[in-house]
Amino acid sequence: MTYTGCKKKKGDPEPITDQQIEKLSKPWKVTTVTLDGVDKKSDYANFTITLSGTKGTTSIGYTTTGRPALSPWASSGSFTFDATTPETKLTRDDSVPVTYSVSETSLQASFQYSGAGFARVSAVKGQWVFTFGQ
Repeated sequence: MTYTGCKKKKGDPEPITDQQIEKLSKPWKVTTVTLDGVDKKSDYANFTITLSGTKGTTSIGYTTTGRPALSPWASSGSFTFDATTPETKLTRDDSVPVTYSVSETSLQASFQYSGAGFARVSAVKGQWVFTFGQ
């Protein structure tokens, strides 16, 4: 019996999704929230999203705490990295496209929400921008 496999060569760049999973996988505490440009931070004062993923995959899971009853967020779910621009685009498991930017200490996510399921639609429909820190 023989086993052959391809090993990563030294110097092969780490896939972008793996780099992003490493940056994203941690708890993030909200610092600012806007809905259609209107400050909603007081509604999300205790909101935290925890992201966790495994390198080598194209998705990352999330759980939330402190979300208000009227929210565009489920209590948990997942994101899939965009195949073309994984460094800036995700799709939530409810098909909501999310544009994001992440560094070691900050995360910003923006999306247009118009679905139902987590709250009354009229109260949460619109363009959301969430900024998180450590």
